[in-house]
Amino acid sequence: MTGRGQPVLLCTNDDGVQAGGLSLLARVAEAFGDVWTVAPDREQSATSHALSLHRPIRLTQLSERRYMVDGTPTDCVLLAVKEILETPPGFVLSGVNHGPNMGEDVLYSGTVAGAMEATILGVPAIAFSFTGDDETVLDTYADLLGDLIGSCLRRTGFPDETFLNVNLPNRPASEVEGVVVTALGRRVYHDSLRRSRDPQGYDSFRIGGGHSAWRGREDSDFRAVRAGYVSVTPLHLDLTNFELLNEVRSWGLGS
Repeated sequence: MTGRGQPVLLCTNDDGVQAGGLSLLARVAEAFGDVWTVAPDREQSATSHALSLHRPIRLTQLSERRYMVDGTPTDCVLLAVKEILETPPGFVLSGVNHGPNMGEDVLYSGTVAGAMEATILGVPAIAFSFTGDDETVLDTYADLLGDLIGSCLRRTGFPDETFLNVNLPNRPASEVEGVVVTALGRRVYHDSLRRSRDPQGYDSFRIGGGHSAWRGREDSDFRAVRAGYVSVTPLHLDLTNFELLNEVRSWGLGS
């Protein structure tokens, strides 16, 4: 909390400190508290939950409450909570990512990892992503983002070890059908690994491109977004498959 009794809100992302989605999120968040921004100094997409363990991390102050880090989104949240802020923030807002984060993407996304790191540190968090690429369309979501953030901040409690993953459909906010709570879908990638030869004649590989196919339950995130809804998926830190605990115990592993 600050001296004015306002909650401290931390904004981060994986697209870099200059990204338009981050600026939008920080502007919206200012209506709800004292906003601090700690974000990577460059693009850090698909870094997942990486920590910069084997080199020093440089922290640069850009203005009174705005910092950039030459590291990953996870580095940013860790530095903000442990070093920059005098007390832990009341909420961490990660995004708005330029591109979707649905299905298995949440395992690779630096945006989602920023929210996850906050959750590990005991701070409620939301990851936001926009499934399009037109910033003029993204800018129409200011009021809707404010409604979502305000609804979460007004809660008297937030579920332990859980954060929200929000995906905005690729259409103006005025055309959104509504907000729905969803489950993760599944996406299978095809032809996403490409071989080539570098100028020296060595084989090299590029990851990305190709095409993908979605599948999942009727309440999956990708189905909601396709239908023009904002998808809100609660994600939990515990990856244990509890339904299989007793079965795997019966395998007699190690005996």
